[in-house]
Amino acid sequence: MADEKQRAELLPADALKGKRLGISVSNSPDLDRLGLTETHFRMTLGELVRSVVIAGGDLYYGGHLQPEGITTFLIEELHRYGRRDRPLKVCLAWSIHRSMSKEQIAEQKDFLGLFGEIHFLDSNGDRLEGPLNEEPVSEFSSEERAGALSGLRNYMAKNTDARIVIGGKRDGFEGAMPGIVEEVLLSLESKQPVFLAGGFGGAAVDIIRVLRPGSAEWFPLSPETRNDSRLLDSLERVSEVASRMEWDGLKNGLSEEENSLLAASYRPSEIAALVGRGLGRIL
Repeated sequence: MADEKQRAELLPADALKGKRLGISVSNSPDLDRLGLTETHFRMTLGELVRSVVIAGGDLYYGGHLQPEGITTFLIEELHRYGRRDRPLKVCLAWSIHRSMSKEQIAEQKDFLGLFGEIHFLDSNGDRLEGPLNEEPVSEFSSEERAGALSGLRNYMAKNTDARIVIGGKRDGFEGAMPGIVEEVLLSLESKQPVFLAGGFGGAAVDIIRVLRPGSAEWFPLSPETRNDSRLLDSLERVSEVASRMEWDGLKNGLSEEENSLLAASYRPSEIAALVGRGLGRIL
């Protein structure tokens, strides 16, 4: 009973007022191996959103605005539980918002309403005053897309106080490396606290295996990780940066035991409670 009470523990109202949490999430390729579904993944994200927003914190997410995407899911959760002082900051890379029409952008801003705002970024990741009043661009080179995504991730690292990491693709990414891996790299270079939730597998558990191998022993290395040189090289950079900066991001307010629990948990309320507890201790 005491353990269940601890898992359900949430932050009091306004405990995170003025604090900014970056969200690094994308679908995990390991859900089938783990016997989990997309519904489990999204339930966890919803629980996390509710916990942080009710405690007064702001959420920063960089993505696209497609109807079935995570941004839309976050907005829908805020429509159910959110504050009306725009707690969600949707950060759009140059290559994303420049491909949208004025009508598409206006529709998304209307959908966000008082629950969030859009940060439009230039190709270097600097914030613009708003979208450009120009015709959309239909094509970008792979270099332009990678540069715009790196700019987005730099902007988020500079404008948040901590980062939560869940899931993450290992292939099919547009940038120089898997997005979640690059986001963690930038957090480590900024000496930012990181919460690594590994229970859904993906790049998140690969990063845990690099930083705290003992906390990832519960999940065997995936064939995709073993055979992908780009992924292996990016993970090696995570190790190098953590060593150089003398910072692995896990001085995040949680104990060693709590971080190990977070590294394997797939329970929505437990993940939200651990992240909230750590944030409440350090921010």
